[in-house]
Amino acid sequence: MNRSQNIANPLTAGERRAAASLALVVGLRMFGLFLILPVFTLYASQLEGDTPLLTGLAIGIYGLTQAVMQIPMGLLSDYFGRKQVIVLGMLVFIAGSVLAALADGILGIIAGRALQGLGAVASVSMALAADLSRDSQRTKVMAFIGMSIGLSFMLALLVSPVLAQWQGLSGLFWITAGLSAAGLLLFVRLVPQPARTRQQDSPFLHLGRVVRRGQLLRLDAGVMLLHLALTGLFVALPLLLDRILPGAGQHWKFYLPAMVLSVLLMVPAIFFSEKRNLNTRMVPLAFLLLAASLWLFSRVQPDYAVVLGVMVLFFTAFNYLESTLPAMLSRRVTSRVRGAAMGAYTTGQFFGAFLGGLLGGWLLQQGEAQVYQVLALLALAAMGVLLGVRRVEKHQEQLLKLKPELSLRAEAVTQALMEHPSVADAVVVPAEDVAYVRLSEGPVSEQELCDWLCRKLAA
Repeated sequence: MNRSQNIANPLTAGERRAAASLALVVGLRMFGLFLILPVFTLYASQLEGDTPLLTGLAIGIYGLTQAVMQIPMGLLSDYFGRKQVIVLGMLVFIAGSVLAALADGILGIIAGRALQGLGAVASVSMALAADLSRDSQRTKVMAFIGMSIGLSFMLALLVSPVLAQWQGLSGLFWITAGLSAAGLLLFVRLVPQPARTRQQDSPFLHLGRVVRRGQLLRLDAGVMLLHLALTGLFVALPLLLDRILPGAGQHWKFYLPAMVLSVLLMVPAIFFSEKRNLNTRMVPLAFLLLAASLWLFSRVQPDYAVVLGVMVLFFTAFNYLESTLPAMLSRRVTSRVRGAAMGAYTTGQFFGAFLGGLLGGWLLQQGEAQVYQVLALLALAAMGVLLGVRRVEKHQEQLLKLKPELSLRAEAVTQALMEHPSVADAVVVPAEDVAYVRLSEGPVSEQELCDWLCRKLAA
């Protein structure tokens, strides 16, 4: 074993590789998914058996099946490994895309979209990102992935109308399948596999441990209300934008500058809150900003500059919360139950998106202002829920260098380190010949960790 060292603030080479490769893979998959949303309603009327209700079901069924499968997939990843479950989920997603591409009627599209949702890998992807990063750097890795999703959303808004006109609705599903297949190949080749401890008990016991923790449930409720607000907003927002710049093809002139400016504002906020460990204070403030922007949408006149300014406020708050909430959750669990915790978290996320579409559509019948106002009240409710999240002090961390022969015994090394009474979490990355060690009590000397590990491995 080589000399251990304190972990510096910048991302390590392994963390940069994990962040970049996961961001690329997730971004490709989400780009294919987002391609459908801007144009589906326009093309659905050409499908056999279509009705407005079935059109809405075809859009929403993906979020519903995603919500149903997040916890089972997260549990399976705790038991069988993250990468194995993600590969399975992506294959199911590709199969659903092909089914939708071959469909002639709306019912076939609904079946394909439902099958896409069954390949639910969001929770496992976040758990893998957390496994491959240190506690102090986790928000940065999550932000990389979140920004890749935002970029894929923006690109989809720009190119979807052109691709749909060229290839039709079926062609968009084929493109989705192709991009997901490319993402799967990149994932297998680029994303490292963290070592995991062997689970001796049923993975369903992990879920019981997770749902009994009120602090985690508060974060689950927060992300549910966050995505409810996002989906509900997009029920009404295109109508407002269309009064300023008619035609969906013009709306990128809002989305592109809003997303760019919001990212420029969000990144310094993340660095500030992480450096000073102020997430538990800034998250409620971000929900307050989200509520204020939603209320402003109900009051603004159809003016480009004013609406763009409100959109920047909304997306700054949303992007900050989207990056920070999962990092806060992962900091409160160990790698052994992280898949289950992320499964519960992403279940709330996708169920919130499903509810947001339904609630937004129902409120729109009462008037556009009602959509924004009710969503603003729900954002205030989320602020109240997150005020109860307690601060978690950052633990001392160490980067333990391993000899190659120990990396080959990664599972045993992880298990041995986790049994140390002062170790809160440990992740071995064989490709890097390192172990990330998070201490619950400290400091613990290098020699003590080395002696402990040698005794355990020799036993």
